[in-house]
Amino acid sequence: MIRHSNNASESWKNLPWKKFRRNLFRLQRRVFKAVQVGDKHKAKSLQKLILKSTAARLLAVRRVTQLNAGKKSAGVDGKLALTDQERLVLSSELKEKAANWKHQGLREIPIPKKNGKTRILKVPTIADRAWQCLVYFALEPAHEATFHARSYGFRTGRSAHDAQKFLFNNLRSQSKGIDKRVIELDIEKCFDRINHSTIMDRLIAPQSIKLGIFRCLKAGVNPEFPKQGTPQGGVVSPLLANIALNGIEEIHQSVRYADDMVIILKPKDDAEAILGKVSKFLTERGLKVSESKTRLTATTDGFDFLGWHFRVQSNGKFRCVPSVDNYKAFRKKVKHIVNNSNYGATVKTKKLAPVVRGWRNYHRFCKMDGRRNSLVDMQTRAFKVFNKEAKKDRYSSKKLLDIAFPSVPYSENKWVNVKGEKSPYDGDLAYWSERNSKLYDGETSFACKRQNHTCGFCGLKMLGDERVHLHHVDGNHNNWKRINLLAVHRSCHQLHHLEQKRKLRMSGAVCGKTCTHGSK
Repeated sequence: MIRHSNNASESWKNLPWKKFRRNLFRLQRRVFKAVQVGDKHKAKSLQKLILKSTAARLLAVRRVTQLNAGKKSAGVDGKLALTDQERLVLSSELKEKAANWKHQGLREIPIPKKNGKTRILKVPTIADRAWQCLVYFALEPAHEATFHARSYGFRTGRSAHDAQKFLFNNLRSQSKGIDKRVIELDIEKCFDRINHSTIMDRLIAPQSIKLGIFRCLKAGVNPEFPKQGTPQGGVVSPLLANIALNGIEEIHQSVRYADDMVIILKPKDDAEAILGKVSKFLTERGLKVSESKTRLTATTDGFDFLGWHFRVQSNGKFRCVPSVDNYKAFRKKVKHIVNNSNYGATVKTKKLAPVVRGWRNYHRFCKMDGRRNSLVDMQTRAFKVFNKEAKKDRYSSKKLLDIAFPSVPYSENKWVNVKGEKSPYDGDLAYWSERNSKLYDGETSFACKRQNHTCGFCGLKMLGDERVHLHHVDGNHNNWKRINLLAVHRSCHQLHHLEQKRKLRMSGAVCGKTCTHGSK
């Protein structure tokens, strides 16, 4: 039992997070195994245990309030963040009401789309997101045992790079990709039109979770379509969409990432017949194919998918490069930072580095030669701005430029796909921890291997459910000696620095620097 002492911050930070993670994973693994062998009754009993689990509750609260990218997004109640005391209170509330949770309304945020239209992001309150995360812990392992191997979107242990490599394997010269065609499938308003009964009928969960999910769906409905839609912005929404669309991959050879899909056709395949089967599948789920955006394309003409442009050249070789739209969006971000007059060159450098590194990392398995993809024009413009603002010698500006545009090693088509239908919940810790270390390069990868793919703080395996950070032991982020680098979980790293800041505040000192994250 957790005591709500006056020093709630101390209580929260000193909770046994390592033990919690281990306990939750043990239950999730049992749920996965039960569904895998067809024992859904046992799986539902285990899901009830997760719903009641102290470990799951506290980990859910921590994820939505401290770890998720949208942790400071307010719902209709206006709450942006919680104190440690409020986190403990929310955990107690989940304990009392999890089996009969009632959702509040959703805050609607219009997001402009590239075609000029808008989509509505519907943000639940922090408490509702915590409940959804708790339920997600129970639902994901159950459905991971049923998901198709070629579904890669919003799944633990899988990524867009798996879809990229699948297309390479099926369109390269050895696979005679030059003779093939593809159907670029677009589902019209997928998240807004999914039939609620489709989701509820396919949900593997006890009645208490089903009731809560039903209320969650009803909280975000469009009044014009009261029996359709899953709100975009909820923690559990991508999982519900995957549950509804699971099985569409079996119609024909294809790859799916959430609601984006590419179907690969051989010369003798009937495109209309395949589209007819797809339309029938979607109609049963309250969805339909977008005729204006769905197109049949020859592989030699090229097509866009997940921010990449895929094309088979006239000589039969497969090529993948960043798409024009993806590059334009990235260029717009860089331009906004470089041309912003509100801060100087040093601040711009710190803001540019993660943006550039993220873009280059995402495209590191592409063909990245050429002036555009090398970013030489952006670097030239940034150098001129830095040289003017730094008001120092050109060497200082060049050093800032090297930091702002970090290099990333490229290895075209070298990504290794997940084996078949493997899942992080299958218990093969050796496979998943070793695979996770290969997702990184340089010093991060070396540190993972040196530590036998375990976190330097908590000692648990790196399973791919969380990013790996590099911790600088002496606190000096310029010291890249290998003895000074420790590979740790992102959450462990965050907790470590929060504790360091607390100790410094207590000693009257000021915490100025933290160590760098990611890879080098």
